Amino acid sequence: MKIGITYDLKSAGPADPSIPDDLQEEFDSPHTIDAIAAVLRGLGHEVVLLGDGREFLEKTLCDLPDLVFNIAEGLGTSRSREARVPAVLEMLGIPYTGSDPLTMAVTLDKDCAKRLVAAAGVTVPRSWSVPPNDSARNNMSDHSRIRLPVVVKPAWEGSSKGIRNRCLVKSWDELPEVVDSLRRDHQQTILIEEFIPGDELTVGIHGNDPPRILGVMRIAPTFPVGEFLYSLEIKRDFRRLVKYECPPPLPQETLKKVEAAALTAYRVLGCRDIARVDFRLDREGNPFFLEVNPLPGLNPDDSDLVIMAGLLGWSYAQLIETIVTATMTRHKHLDARPLEPRSLDPRPREPRSVLARG
Repeated sequence: MKIGITYDLKSAGPADPSIPDDLQEEFDSPHTIDAIAAVLRGLGHEVVLLGDGREFLEKTLCDLPDLVFNIAEGLGTSRSREARVPAVLEMLGIPYTGSDPLTMAVTLDKDCAKRLVAAAGVTVPRSWSVPPNDSARNNMSDHSRIRLPVVVKPAWEGSSKGIRNRCLVKSWDELPEVVDSLRRDHQQTILIEEFIPGDELTVGIHGNDPPRILGVMRIAPTFPVGEFLYSLEIKRDFRRLVKYECPPPLPQETLKKVEAAALTAYRVLGCRDIARVDFRLDREGNPFFLEVNPLPGLNPDDSDLVIMAGLLGWSYAQLIETIVTATMTRHKHLDARPLEPRSLDPRPREPRSVLARG
């Protein structure tokens, strides 16, 4: 098969000091794209690098791939940016890995995802949100039902964008400044969420009918801390500051509750093929849902899902192949499709003419 890879790359140039240094935190490096492409080629497929945005549209329209391996995050701060590539692929009738546009949009909005998962009976932390054009000071009456400390984070981001050590707020007096700072940097709704004091867990899930648990991994501080927040500073220094345990040394009863909650979230939010679901445990071992990532990072060296798979004895190639196999299982015709160029229009066309500006 001809498999295209959609993605967004981090800029290679020097960082602009006028913008947040985590602006491209979700984006991938050439190292990740090369690693995925190598696995796909090793499986006997032809690989085409499609990128995202205009480049993706032009390349795809000129020569449709048989399947797309999608890890594109999307530019900007729109809460539907991860849905753009899947929406285009559905319009063109091209199968792709991962979840559909609705799931991509719903899961990127943390508050929306929490409401849907809570409606299915999964426990979530108490929270409230500050709209983009409002301020925390105008919403302070909402804190009466929430206990300190709280975690303050952008509502429409992934990869811990905006979640810094200062986002663990222990005083109501500190809250407005942190909220307004995040709102200026990320230009979106800000979520204020009660901090759950126990372990940080992430659950890998793959497949569809039925979905299966890959593993449950505990993310714990290397050094003793009062309250551990898996912040961006921690992630950027994870080899020194974090220990990953999979399976974690927790009671089987707790693990079963976490796995059941993760599968419920996966199904309720409509996830497909692969996802990672994040939880915190309270002091009694009860899981609290935080978010679902239907585009989990696939950096072969430092992404949580890849670390989890490695601790369970999976190779990187096995993880990538599992994602592709889950997609092909949903599209029974794929394995029999001949490897030949396809196009929406048999007439030759210049790439730039497809989206020429009028």
